[in-house]
Amino acid sequence: NITGTCIALVRFYQSCFVSVFLHVSYHTRLIFLSCLAIPQVTLEKVLGITSAGNRGLACDPRSGLVAYPAGCVVVLLNPKKNKQHHILNSSNGHMPAVRVWDVAERTQVAELQEHKYGVACVAFSPNSKYIVSVGYQHDMIVNVWAWKKNVVVAANKVSSKVTAVSFSDDSSYFVTAGNRHVKFWYLDHDKSSKVNATVPLLGRSGLLGELRNNFFSDVACGKGRKAASTFCITSSGLLCEFNDKRLLDKWVELRTGLATSLSVTEDLIFCGCADGTVRAFSPINLHFICTLPRPHSLGTDIATVTEASHLFAYNVDARYPDTVAVSYDPTNRWLSCVYNDHSLYVWDARDLRKVGKVYSALYHSSCVWSVEMYPENSEQEQLCLSPGSFLSCSSDNTIRLWNTDMHSTTINRNVISNVNCTISSNSEKADPQTSDNRTGIRTMCVSPDGQHLASGDRNGILRFDPGGAFMEEILNVQAHDSEILCLEYSKPETGLRLLATASRDRLIHVLDAEREYGLLQTLDEHSSSITAVRFAGEMISCGADKSIYFRTAQKTDEGTTFTRTHHIVRKTTLYDMDIDPTRNYAAIGCQDRSIRIFNISNGKQKKLYKGSQGEDGTLIKVQMDPSGLYVATSCSDKNISIFDFYSGECVATMFGHSELVTGMKFTNDCKHLISVSGDSCIFVWRLNPELTIKMRQRLSELKQKNKPVQKSPPSKHHIRKEVYSAPAIGTMSSDSDKEAEEEEGIEEEDEDNFVHLSSGSSTGEENGKTKLTKTKLFKYYSKWTCIT
Repeated sequence: NITGTCIALVRFYQSCFVSVFLHVSYHTRLIFLSCLAIPQVTLEKVLGITSAGNRGLACDPRSGLVAYPAGCVVVLLNPKKNKQHHILNSSNGHMPAVRVWDVAERTQVAELQEHKYGVACVAFSPNSKYIVSVGYQHDMIVNVWAWKKNVVVAANKVSSKVTAVSFSDDSSYFVTAGNRHVKFWYLDHDKSSKVNATVPLLGRSGLLGELRNNFFSDVACGKGRKAASTFCITSSGLLCEFNDKRLLDKWVELRTGLATSLSVTEDLIFCGCADGTVRAFSPINLHFICTLPRPHSLGTDIATVTEASHLFAYNVDARYPDTVAVSYDPTNRWLSCVYNDHSLYVWDARDLRKVGKVYSALYHSSCVWSVEMYPENSEQEQLCLSPGSFLSCSSDNTIRLWNTDMHSTTINRNVISNVNCTISSNSEKADPQTSDNRTGIRTMCVSPDGQHLASGDRNGILRFDPGGAFMEEILNVQAHDSEILCLEYSKPETGLRLLATASRDRLIHVLDAEREYGLLQTLDEHSSSITAVRFAGEMISCGADKSIYFRTAQKTDEGTTFTRTHHIVRKTTLYDMDIDPTRNYAAIGCQDRSIRIFNISNGKQKKLYKGSQGEDGTLIKVQMDPSGLYVATSCSDKNISIFDFYSGECVATMFGHSELVTGMKFTNDCKHLISVSGDSCIFVWRLNPELTIKMRQRLSELKQKNKPVQKSPPSKHHIRKEVYSAPAIGTMSSDSDKEAEEEEGIEEEDEDNFVHLSSGSSTGEENGKTKLTKTKLFKYYSKWTCIT
């Protein structure tokens, strides 16, 4: 009732609003303000693709859109305009489902649940009445849905592993293909429409003859004049044609070691093969027509490919990524190809003698471990990269540079990637197809001046690259015996130029960045993996041994050394940590899904609140925004949440990654949150303008506070002094520990919040009660109504 009354107050005139608002309690005012606007976060850009085969790629001839999965998100790409729309596929428990979406509205219109273990492939019938879904091998079910009625009209079991399905042109039958399996399934439309119950699905195996022991990787029914035929390819590299009697009529060799995908039209058959090869055949007689251009070679530095001739130049010794999916758009005559290094190309196939490139994008091909924003610098001439740039590192042994500014004129363009990925740096030019699972760049950090990039890999090797392109390695050292989990440069405000490296080998190395990264000190207090190390005047580290160490720096003749001042132990594993911009508080993400906030000066815990909306999982990462107002968390349930740092209130929750979120960063302009994940994808989330405005206001206040204060002569007139502070955060205890905590709370210097007023003048209320003037109230009211 209180909430409803507060919302209804918005309809009053300002004078009436003020007279009522002044007489309601402080908590009622907070409820009112929280009801006026609910901040939201929307997915703006997806940098990644997770198509594993032809079942993960589709084209719409009417709109020209290309659809493909990226984690749990379906990306709808317009290749000509280089624009994306997204369908976020939410998860409801562990039950597999077939979901049907309205593409224009991007809303779900049907959900079909019958499979138990998973759905291997789906297909619409050409008349759009039915959807056929094939379960995983352990599921062993083929279902035909009348999806508009949400009923299964026909079903049957299948014992083989099925990887592909295709409907005939007249919707009378469909064909499934898989391991030693090609089967034709026939629909009785009259019987299906009359009987309400599910009827048995009639299936007949294809007559494979000599090829009965092959793995059939893809299937496509013929079109037009060849509507009675069915085309398949085998993983060994054969293109086969079945006639209307289900008999294997003819086949041709593709002259490749591996064939993966197939796309058939009335005039053309495209076959995706190994080593970036795509061959075109005639469906009439299976005669070979041509081979399409290959994509970039593996290990290519895409920053150097600035002319189209570089892309089409063939190198005999080069290796190319395998083609995993092909889909042809007969209206625009574009062929979309996905390669196993997670790159996407759209080829213009109007003239097969002169194939051109419409669109291309290169993404990480394996788990992305970390993301770093390129720092802002007031001296623009010292900047090596354009504003809005960020870097990501991955298990594919690459560091890639991206840019969120799609209209930047300072970005070095290349002809390989239409997304703003301006460089792909590979420390050893490893082949993503064959690289060992233990290789890969685990973490990285950019120096505050933007001149150096430090990176650590899973073998404990530490590398340093200079500014600019970050391509010329200046130092390579075996710093640790195990993978490096964290790198951190000291902040310029501390007056030190240090780099701390932390590893799974339980050691922290402190390096002097001013003296060619010479070793200053090795710290070995931790008894298990060190998950995070941060500089905040002091050095703070936490790890899997459930310990937090606070250390202070001391200048000696030999250099800077750190000595331990506080050692805190908690009853839960500590996975990540971040420092607020004032360097007064440390936020730590814990295994029990809680965020624990510690006072850096004395090591005392000041606040504890839940860092996830779910009931299961573990907090993996915590990241504060540049202003210190909000903290973002990622949980092992693959969701991301944004919390108010001071109140612990959840202001936004996002989902879309299909694996653990391994890193997050707010952009320097406070407009976006960037997340990276084990699914190899990078998501760029656009923050609600309300959040951005609040963060920028807080940033400007922090900058004003840090400016030197100019002394002015005392005024002769009496000036009333008003001190505003945020509601105090009470004493919190950790776990079952009942330790004596200080009563002081975290002071939030944000005038947008309702605050306690203390005044030396007679206008203050007795006993420290809050009093709000009409001027202040009109200020708050006008601001919140604008947001509403």
